[in-house]
Amino acid sequence: MTNKILPTYARTNITFDHGDGCELVATNGDRYLDFGAGIAVNSLGHGHPLLVEAIQKQASKLMHVSNLYKIEGQERLADRLCENTFADKVFFANSGAEANECAVKMARKYQSSMGNSERYRIITFAGGFHGRTLAMIAAGGQAKHLEGFGPKVDGFDQVPLGDSEALKELISEETAALMIEPIQGEGGINSADVEFLRELRSLCDSQGLVLIFDEVQTGVGRTGALYSYEQFGVEPDILTTAKGLGGGFPVGACLAKDEVARPMIAGSHGSTFGGNPLAMAAANAVLDVVLEPGFLEGVREKGLVLKQKLASVTDQFPEVFDMVRGEGLLLGLHAKIPPQDVVAACFDEKLLCVPAGDNVVRILPPLIATAKEFDQAISALERAATRLSKEIGNTTS
Repeated sequence: MTNKILPTYARTNITFDHGDGCELVATNGDRYLDFGAGIAVNSLGHGHPLLVEAIQKQASKLMHVSNLYKIEGQERLADRLCENTFADKVFFANSGAEANECAVKMARKYQSSMGNSERYRIITFAGGFHGRTLAMIAAGGQAKHLEGFGPKVDGFDQVPLGDSEALKELISEETAALMIEPIQGEGGINSADVEFLRELRSLCDSQGLVLIFDEVQTGVGRTGALYSYEQFGVEPDILTTAKGLGGGFPVGACLAKDEVARPMIAGSHGSTFGGNPLAMAAANAVLDVVLEPGFLEGVREKGLVLKQKLASVTDQFPEVFDMVRGEGLLLGLHAKIPPQDVVAACFDEKLLCVPAGDNVVRILPPLIATAKEFDQAISALERAATRLSKEIGNTTS
């Protein structure tokens, strides 16, 4: 069969047929422990009965209806997100990039409504990733994402993560908002310092700026809180979410405080598919699980256990790894070799993980993963590291 798919991914030569919990089963019958979770998407693993039932039930009734009409599932999900966060209003989209586009438009619209139409620029932070649209690759600012796509979309400025002085110097009369991932995912599981995030909040308050948190990867329980801003103790004005929100079904959302959301009136933004009944059924089912008493506490406890186990691997194989990063079940191993080599070695051991920037291998198990599965993953990782260590020794000898 001739491959007609645009080759924008360097795909591994395997096809998965079905999944069960934390496992994926290939068409040849091989079973893999999925500690990539679709890049932090499959929050409830594969085939979770509550999620499957919700999608099947809704699909048999109504999959899509225009946003020209009220959608009951949207209203329920918006109420639950607002009840459990800082937010007063929600816009539903289909992805993290779309949620981030909404956040940028909202911040600019808010400034314009306040008589500050000259304020349209957004300051972001080096190493961040906000999506693949033309505007969001400009927000991310990474040359590898911008190359070949013509002039960079105007309106985005960058400073190093944690550099307060550079940030203060860059803020101008044209600055509308600061946009940051509290923990950078694609950039290599880099956590912002709590004091730095507090300083961002203070700067926004004193200078009339909007604070946007991109929690597309950190959200929906991934770090052990519904959203990681709770753990940092710093509230944004706007928060974006996607990935784990649908548990595998495409859904994104932009959450905001009343003041910044107020200018977004009828006709100011929209999405054909955003907030469709099927997506809302999936997201509400995910929240049914994640908001159960004790669930998020369990994620935090699991994260500590897994982080300790990963630290023992770095101690055993200092020639391969030197650090563990992250919170909850958003974890990363900093490697001394290309992360793709580690991912490939783990794949050979039937363990799936994900590369990231700054030589990091992301470990992103489903939030339902058990201690037994952690042990299986660590054993596979140790076997992979043993082989990589021998290869390093052969290269240097």
